[in-house]
Amino acid sequence: MAMRWDPGAARRVGRLCLYARLVRIEHTLFSLPFALIGLLVARAVNPWVYILAFLSLLGLRASAMAFNNLADVDIDAANPRTSGRPLVQGLLSEKEVLLLILVFTALYYASAYAICTAALIYAAPLYILALSYPYAKRVHPLPHLHLGFVLGMVVFGGWVAGACSRGCADTLLLLLHAPWPIILGVALWVAGFDIVYAVMDYDFDRRAGLGSLPAWIGVKPALYVALVFEIASTILWGIGGLLYMGYYAAISSLAAGLVAIYSVTLALRDERLIPKAFNLNLSVGFIALTGFILNAVV
Repeated sequence: MAMRWDPGAARRVGRLCLYARLVRIEHTLFSLPFALIGLLVARAVNPWVYILAFLSLLGLRASAMAFNNLADVDIDAANPRTSGRPLVQGLLSEKEVLLLILVFTALYYASAYAICTAALIYAAPLYILALSYPYAKRVHPLPHLHLGFVLGMVVFGGWVAGACSRGCADTLLLLLHAPWPIILGVALWVAGFDIVYAVMDYDFDRRAGLGSLPAWIGVKPALYVALVFEIASTILWGIGGLLYMGYYAAISSLAAGLVAIYSVTLALRDERLIPKAFNLNLSVGFIALTGFILNAVV
């Protein structure tokens, strides 16, 4: 049943499998296209900077996911849908999770340092943004936008890495000339499908007093807000693709946006389709990326 579906639940008991499930390592691939889009917009050509950007993304995402599990362990234990996660089940200890956070944090900062000084300067605020996400739902009803900006800034990180590799290391110029339409488009897209995901915890969030848009204004109104977010995201993403790369990027961004819009309509049709809607969104970044690659090559 959709309301009990949890992609973070432990499915195997091997140590490496549990670590991978804790940080949802396979979803790092889901984030990768956005770092690549930032690198391509910056016209990065050095293969080494692509490797460093990937390691930096891996470090940030894995440390943030591990911290999220640690910060939310009491909430996850109380929620029937998330009670099967490795830390809740006692399959991993808090000391192990803390060690994972330290290892992946070190990887993140070391990779940023190896890219350039500007990347290292921006590494700290992006790290704070990512690790503060678990607390957003404790203070306001729009944690979805917080999560959206975390992933949107992955594009920014790729942009900084790529621009540095081409000799631009001015931190203010990097901020001012970043591809903000694409960044904001990604942020709204993620916020939209996170609203859909939050529908599964509607009853629990209301009982526990946790912030989410469905718990705040109701399921149907929240899903319509998610639909508006996805439409706005598609427009921003398409404009950004056209301005910063060209027609291929614009077309692939629009195609990606249509998939995201369709995923929300599935949830509007039947809440049991939320897992399918969530999994559809895993392809969105790769669909958008194809056009950026084509523009970069052609």
